[in-house]
Amino acid sequence: MIPQTSPLANYLSNQTALDEAIHRVLSAGRYILGEETSAFEREFADYIGVPYAVAVGNGTEALHLALRGLGIGPGHEVITVSHTAVATVAAVEMCGATPVLVDIHRESYTMDVASLEKARSDRSKAIVPVHLYGQPCDLEAIMRFARKFGLYVIEDCAQSHGALYQGGRTGSWGHAAAFSFYPTKNLGCLGDGGAITTHDPSLYENLRAIRQYGWDDHRISRRPGWNSRLDELQAAVLRVKLARLEEGNERRIQIARTYRELLSRIPELALPSPTTGTTHVYHQYVVRCAEPSVRNRLMPFLSEQGIQTAVHYPVPVHLQPAYAHRLSGSHSLHVTEEMCPKILSLPLFPELTDEEVVRVAKTIETFFSRSV
Repeated sequence: MIPQTSPLANYLSNQTALDEAIHRVLSAGRYILGEETSAFEREFADYIGVPYAVAVGNGTEALHLALRGLGIGPGHEVITVSHTAVATVAAVEMCGATPVLVDIHRESYTMDVASLEKARSDRSKAIVPVHLYGQPCDLEAIMRFARKFGLYVIEDCAQSHGALYQGGRTGSWGHAAAFSFYPTKNLGCLGDGGAITTHDPSLYENLRAIRQYGWDDHRISRRPGWNSRLDELQAAVLRVKLARLEEGNERRIQIARTYRELLSRIPELALPSPTTGTTHVYHQYVVRCAEPSVRNRLMPFLSEQGIQTAVHYPVPVHLQPAYAHRLSGSHSLHVTEEMCPKILSLPLFPELTDEEVVRVAKTIETFFSRSV
């Protein structure tokens, strides 16, 4: 079986360095918010191109605390998309704000900036653009709109570690940005982990406090807070993997190019490619079939041939039972609803071999040659 993704393969390819890092932490005797976490925060901030990073427990909490840190809560609206992991919308509701959903572009699957004006109201406080699959949103247009109406921008970078927009990394454009280090991410740890990046020193100090009960240096809670801390083991793992992130992203881009070369002659498939001025880092390689029925036949066919695929995401957030019929904007997401039944994520991770990539492409070609 060719897996759709493989955290195990990533561990095995970095095993010696990771085992040494884990042993270093175990031997040091401090396991929460120690030197490994501080070092990772500095190194990650430098990589993204911002002065500050705050490591937290996971990506959902990164987005939740970024919103909280900017004062967003009950009575406020936050504009985002429905074609995303549920975590994006859940984090907005965790801080007491109301999600307002907008549609996506048909080709990039990212936020349709033209939809923002209709979604905005007097209660709007922030925009959360999602750099889905590793493709940056149109950040310049989003930031321009936000400045015009005095809105915060919190980038959801859970899938875009290392992606570039007009030469700057995602996570360096907004007032804050949230990253997930879930094991399958381009930069993933061996458990849960997350981080918030920002240029704002006041927000940085606020986030450092609220991630740990709102404590000051004397463990006195000066403000309400939570418990959301990246542990030292995960920080040490992330330091090893951060040093190899660019190499991994380059391999992802190379695999994506090979897929495009081999699949471009299949007219029934729409293939991903970077938008102008961006570097797509292909957290997922998502193809779109002409019709849902084609996707629903292709997926089991590939499985029978030993090729695992996935759907990111099978049901838009606004159509899932926990959110159906109660989120603003849910009735105007025509592109989102059209795209989701047609998309399919092919195998893509840095350890995938050239032979495996060719096998995937050839098997897809066989399916379409038999279906015609």
